[in-house]
Amino acid sequence: MLLGARHRIRTSSLLEVGSELGDAYVAAMELAGEYAYAGRDVVVAKVLEILGAEAVYEVHNHHNFAWREEHFGRTYWVIRKGCTPARPGQEGFVGGSMGTESVILEGVESVENEKALYSTVHGAGRVMSRTQAAGRVRKRKRYVCKNRDCDRVFETSQPCPDHPDAGVMKRWSEEVVKAGVVDWPAVQAQLREQGVVLVGGGADEAPEVYKRLPEVLAAHGDSIRVTHTLRPVGVAMAGRDVHDPYKD
Repeated sequence: MLLGARHRIRTSSLLEVGSELGDAYVAAMELAGEYAYAGRDVVVAKVLEILGAEAVYEVHNHHNFAWREEHFGRTYWVIRKGCTPARPGQEGFVGGSMGTESVILEGVESVENEKALYSTVHGAGRVMSRTQAAGRVRKRKRYVCKNRDCDRVFETSQPCPDHPDAGVMKRWSEEVVKAGVVDWPAVQAQLREQGVVLVGGGADEAPEVYKRLPEVLAAHGDSIRVTHTLRPVGVAMAGRDVHDPYKD
């Protein structure tokens, strides 16, 4: 059997492998995987172009994907939600956060890894939701003065008292409905002290919203081996003011 969207155990979301719909699902999933692989290549190529550098080593790995595999003498569909394959010698990249170290690791032959179906994490994991970290805002359109040095905002279309000839225009604005627990300006200052160049980003991706990666990796015992430790020097992310239709 192959689980459908979000892998919820419901009769309506189970597809028979070998059926027309099941095979179409597998084909679409594999196409999405190839698209993701190509997308990562494009990002790497663009970063290398900006830096004027060349790649000497690349590590690719999927997560939220299903693989047809042999385990304990049987064939299974292994769905790794939030984790990646880690067979002996198979490498993977595991991200920490914008302010903490990430690693490249490989799977190790062990009873522990075999029981985990040769799988490991793809990230440190969150300790709080995005909303808890960044708060909740409500977006709505309001009128602002077209004079770039004016910060007046109006509920209705009306001339600005200070710049009546400038006119007004509609612009999206945010109202804080519930404050978040992360002090984002403090996080930005801390990253600058660490020498990390940050472009974009927001409180929902701050280092404190993630578990400590060394502790997470230690919990995996002898199923993995860290081969490289990577310190962040630059982080580029979409900012909170950037509309991302695919953001989870």
